[in-house]
Order: sequence, then C-alpha cells, then structure tokens
Amino acid sequence: MQTDDATIRRRVVALTRDLILIPSIPSRPDDRRRCYEFVKNHLEVENGVEISEYEDRGIPSLVATASGCQEPDILMCAHLDVITHPDIAFYRSEIRDGRIIGPGAGDMKGTLAIMMELFREIHQRTPGVSLGLAVTSDEETGGESGIGFLFRQCGLRCGNAMIPDGGSLNEITIDEKGILHMKLRCHGHPAHAARPWLGDNPIEKLMFGLEQLTELFGTWKDASGYWHPTCAITVIGTENETVNRIPADAFAHLDVRFPPPHSVDTMLGRIRGCLGPDIESEVMVCAEPTHLSPDPVYREVTEQITGREARLVRDSGGSDARFICQTGIPVQMSRPLVGNLHADDEWIEIDSMVQFYRICETYIKRKLSDRE
Repeated sequence: MQTDDATIRRRVVALTRDLILIPSIPSRPDDRRRCYEFVKNHLEVENGVEISEYEDRGIPSLVATASGCQEPDILMCAHLDVITHPDIAFYRSEIRDGRIIGPGAGDMKGTLAIMMELFREIHQRTPGVSLGLAVTSDEETGGESGIGFLFRQCGLRCGNAMIPDGGSLNEITIDEKGILHMKLRCHGHPAHAARPWLGDNPIEKLMFGLEQLTELFGTWKDASGYWHPTCAITVIGTENETVNRIPADAFAHLDVRFPPPHSVDTMLGRIRGCLGPDIESEVMVCAEPTHLSPDPVYREVTEQITGREARLVRDSGGSDARFICQTGIPVQMSRPLVGNLHADDEWIEIDSMVQFYRICETYIKRKLSDRE
C-alpha cells in the first residue's frame, strides 16, 4: 500500500527542519559530523540495508545500498553541507506561506530529506532493491572529497544517477556552466596613511585589476540573459586592522561561471591576462562545463505527476553531477520549487516537495521494474 501524501508531507517537513537545525558548515566540522551521523542513523533500516562509510581530508561521506549491491541500478545523490552565515543562531527554520524558510532549505536539506525518506520507504517495501543513496558533505566547497572522491578514487558506479540540485519541478537540467573559484593577491609596501607617497597601496592596484576584469566580462553579455561567462567578486580585504596604515597586501575571491565553448584553460588565460603581472592568482576550485543526458522516461514521469510540460533547461550553477557525467553515467536533475538560495530567506515549497517525492518514486519503480 502506497504511503499517502499527508504522511509524506508530515515526514519530509519534520525531517527538513531537523536537518536545518544542525549548522553543517565547513567552519564547524563537529556539527557537520553530527549532521552526517543524524543522516546515517535515519538510513539504518532492518531490511538488509548496508551503509559504507568513507572519509577524505576529514570530510565524511556514505553510500547506502541493499546488502551486497556494489553497483546499484539507480543511485540518488545529495549533500548535507550548506553555506556559512555569520550568525550561528540563524540556523533554524519557520513555515510561512506554504514554504519552509531557513538556511539550506532549498540547497539542499529539503531534497536530502526527500531522498532519505524515499530510500527508507522503498527498501522497507522491497528488500534487496537495486537502489542506492550517496550522501556527501562538501558540495558547497567543490565536491572533490565527496562525490569526486567516491567516483574517482573509490570506484563508485551506478547505472543511473539522480541529483536534485538544479532545475526546478518542471525544469530538467541538461547543461551546467563550468566553475572557477579563484583567490587573487596583490603585494604593496606599507606606509603611514598620512604620507601615501612613501608606500605602494596594494588595494588600489587590486581595485584597478578588478575594474579591468569587470569590463572584460561585460563584453561577453548578450541577449540570452545568463548563458555567457560571469564573474562575481565575493570577498575582498587585507590583513590591515589600522585605519591610518597602508597595508602590505590585499586579496579578493572570485566566482567565475562559463558555458561552452569556453574552458578552464581559456578562461584562466583571459583572466590572468586581464589582471596583469602585479596580481597573483590561485585556483581553489575548477570544473569544465557539464552536459547531462537525462532519461526521456524521467521527463515523461515529471509531466505525468505534475500535469504540466517539463522543459529541458540550462543551469548557470554547478553541481556534483560533473563528477558522475565524466564516467558516462546518465544523470537526472530537477528538484522541488525553491528560491533565494544562499540568501537569508532561502525557501522550499512544501506542496512541490510531495510532488517531487512522487516523481522520484514513480521513476525509480518504473526503471527498476523494467530491469527485472
């Protein structure tokens, strides 16, 4: 007997809010571990489920499958880490206007809750089913020690992957931009601020380089609105704590996104050429643009459950899908209705969570029954 919508709604809302309460952020590794243990405990069901645990550079991941299943036909993937907000007391949620509002609600503790409930439900009803769930804890900082580690170093494989970290309820992602996270540093010569001619101000040199960079990316804008290279300056500062001193160094962080035909190498060449020799640059995260190959059946199921057309879309963000696509495994990517991601009022719509649960449930059952 299928679990009714009201029960699913109650379970995923409660689980999402419990997950949000744990600030699973890079600067709080103990809380990240606590969230990981919470997830692991929830997945421990009696019907032959096996949980394999991994760790790379202190970052934990797990893969839950039926006992003895080394390569599940379908692998759901989710991450439990969220971005950092300055005030730790901010990690709580509220329900308002049919939405769960709180840090990580949309990216992606709400969809993690759906994956967890769906995994438990299907394995309790059909022991031994070839369905897995991978949960990682470093997607927001690049994914190298999570899905990247599992697929590159540990040899994890599956027939089909589902990553609810892009698109929307009726929008299935087929392309993601490439990513460059960079740290820039400029050196100068300190001096008393009353005598600036005695110093060499690195802030001014860095600001000039950033202005040049802004002009470069402005040349790539086109009528498409977003499918072109973009650059966001996300951090800027110095080690200086004195108002009347010219600092010795200045730094900035960049988040660069780019579609084909651009590549990591071509973007680095243009950026470094634009900045000039006075500004050093360090790559923190890099990834090429990713093309996904969604299953037509997933699109059919989405339209069946929602009663509306499902569109294939390009996504300006990036995800762990890139690590899986590199192995040739097809990836299905859509999610419930979410908004204001990484902002103070991030949200996920509750009704769409139930619909998305049904989309995933129907797709999984159809695909696995086809393979029997």
